[in-house]
Formats: sequence, structure tokens, C-alpha cells
Amino acid sequence: MQRLNAYPVYLLLTAVSTFSFSLAFTTSAVYRYETAGLNPLQLILLGTALEASVFLFEIPTGIVADLFSRRLSVVIGFTMISAGLFLEGSIPSFWPIFLAQIIWGTGYTFISGAQDAWLADELGEEGLTAVYLRGSQVDLLAALAGIIANIFVASWQLNWPFYAGATGLLGLAAFLALFMPEHGFTPTPRGERETWRSMSRTFQRGLDAIRARPLLTTMMVIALVYGLYSEALDRLWQPHLLENFSFPTAVDLQPVAWFGLIRAAVFILAIGATELMRRRAAALNQAQMATLLAILTGLMAVGMIVFGVVPGFGLAVLAYVLVAVVRATLLPLFSAWTNQGIPSEVRATVLSTLGQMDAVGQIAGGPFLGLVATRWGMRLAMAMSGLLLLPVLPLYRRARRQAAPTVEPASMD
Repeated sequence: MQRLNAYPVYLLLTAVSTFSFSLAFTTSAVYRYETAGLNPLQLILLGTALEASVFLFEIPTGIVADLFSRRLSVVIGFTMISAGLFLEGSIPSFWPIFLAQIIWGTGYTFISGAQDAWLADELGEEGLTAVYLRGSQVDLLAALAGIIANIFVASWQLNWPFYAGATGLLGLAAFLALFMPEHGFTPTPRGERETWRSMSRTFQRGLDAIRARPLLTTMMVIALVYGLYSEALDRLWQPHLLENFSFPTAVDLQPVAWFGLIRAAVFILAIGATELMRRRAAALNQAQMATLLAILTGLMAVGMIVFGVVPGFGLAVLAYVLVAVVRATLLPLFSAWTNQGIPSEVRATVLSTLGQMDAVGQIAGGPFLGLVATRWGMRLAMAMSGLLLLPVLPLYRRARRQAAPTVEPASMD
């Protein structure tokens, strides 16, 4: 079977996976809050189950991608995520949904480091920032399409989007198994790959690469702090609006439609923001990129605090949109920033370690914020999430000092 070129496959992978995720998850919190009847702590514990799976399996699956095949790892991942979505949509109660998070969280670990490492191997490190930002634009357009599809599908039954998203991901896995290229990767020879010793050596080389580069160590801590704040935003923003605000009555829209419109506004604005960053960020070195990431993180922290404390629906929606747009802009920049200078043979392992640090942060911060939301309200939990982001700012200042400039400073004007 003839493989396709990596760049269009990456864009198609991004489009289909994002469309399917957006279709499945745009109103997932409403399904869990209203149909399954989960409280804020239970909603957060779903995230804890998901991130515990990432914590346990991110590095082992990253090592598998380095030893065997990036393509195989990605295909396994999408297949498992599809199975988790089918399960969640089938049984609306806490423990089946909890198990579904473990299944699809484990599947995600097969994709996270492997996909980024595959792209860098196939296309090279040069120009990756532009590729990631173009992928982010495709991601945003696909997410917008998924939101529109979700509004129609969820209006019939809140669990149907899970089935539709799972079907899309299963089809994507089959396509990638047939057409995804893998020319830039050389797997470990068959005689060596069957022992745990080779996995241990790969993991050790990844740790050595991190220890040898102080900037990579700082990146690990930044990923940890990012994990601390994110669970309240991801799991509670919809229940926060449902519980603490009165939706406008001037137009006859159900909450499902409102959430779809809010998410659509986020993605439309984020498309423009990422295009602006795509044009500006390609000329930045690692130190300058650290400054830009710090500015974006500061905006997110302020937006989260405002989202938690403002009294009116309109101001709350504006604050949420600010946070979500900045976050969508930051993520591809952070991916490109962390990809620079990692040896190919341990790239998936190092990137998986970054993912594991994010998972540790979410495991540590999520239940705490869920308990705060359950006992003292979701407003306080949202505001505290913004405060938890603030330690990232001095870490980026440290990263700027550690990064050796490779080009003359570029003007942001």
C-alpha cells in the first residue's frame, strides 16, 4: 500500500481527530452534569482518572513509539479513544464514565508523544513552528465544524455525540494504518526490541537528555504548573455557567445551543489569533518565544480570575472566550518550543515525559479544585485556577535566561 506525504496526512489527521473530539465533547459536561447527575467533585475525578492513566502510561507508550513504530502507536491510540467514547455514551453513571476516561486516557498516551515525534522525523525540525501553527488553524476550523455538528446531534440526545465522535476516530485509525508514512524513523532492530532492557535504555537516554539541558528541566516544571490549573476550566466551565448565571431570554435557545455558540466564537477568534502568531513567531528564538508564552499565560490567569468572580452572564462569557482563545494560541507555540533541540531517538520519550508532568499537575490540582467547587462553589474554584497559573511567569523568565539565542532578536512590532 502506497503511503501518502506526511504534511497532508498530518493536516488530515488533525482535521478528523479534532472534528470528532469537538463533536463528542462540546456538550460532554452538560451530559455528565444533567443526564448522569454528577457533582463538581465527581466531574473533576473523571479528569483525575484520565490524567492518572496518562501518568501511568505516557512514558511506557512513548518508549514503544521510539522502539517499534510511531504509526502503530497512533493507530492504537485512536482505536482505544473510540472505545472509551462508546462506553461513556452508553451508560450515563459515574463508574462507567470513570472507566471510559481510563480507556481513552490510555489511548491518548499512545498518540501524544508519538504524533509530535513522527512529524518532526518526517519533516525535520526546521519550519516546525509554521507547521504546528498551520495545523492549529486546521484544528480550529475542524473544531468549529464539530461544534456545529454537536449542536444538531446533541439536540436529539446528549449521548449521541459520543457515538458519532467514536465512529470518526475509528475510521481515522483505519485510514492511518493504511496510508500514514513513516520514512524518517528507524525502529530498534528486532533482536533488541523484545527485551525490557532496550526500553529501559531508551528511557534512560531520555532522562539524560533532560538532565543535560537545564532548559528542558524548566520546561518540565512549566508543564507541571500548567496541569494544576486546567481541570477546573475543562470540567466545570459549563456547569459554572449553568449554576451561577441566568441565560439570556431575549432569544429562545437551549443551553446546549448557547455552549455551541460560545465555543464557535472561541474558535473563530482563535483562527485569527493563530494566523497572527504564525506570521510573527517563526522568526523568534527560544528566549523570545519564552517571553511570548509568558505574556499569553498572564492573560489566561487574569481571564480565569475574572471568569470566576464577575456577576453577569455577558462578562463571564467574555472572560471565558479570552481564556480559551489565548489557550488555543499558546498550545501550538508551546509544542514547537518544547520540540526544539531534542535528539530524534528519544524525542517521543522526552515529549511523553512532558505530558506526564502535565498529568501530575492535573492529578494534584484537580481533586483539590473539585473539593473547593463542591464545598464553597465553582466561582472560587475558577478564581483559584487563575492564581495557580501565576508561578509559570517566573519559570518563563528562568527559561529565557537558559535559552541560548540562535538568531538576532526579532522585533514584535
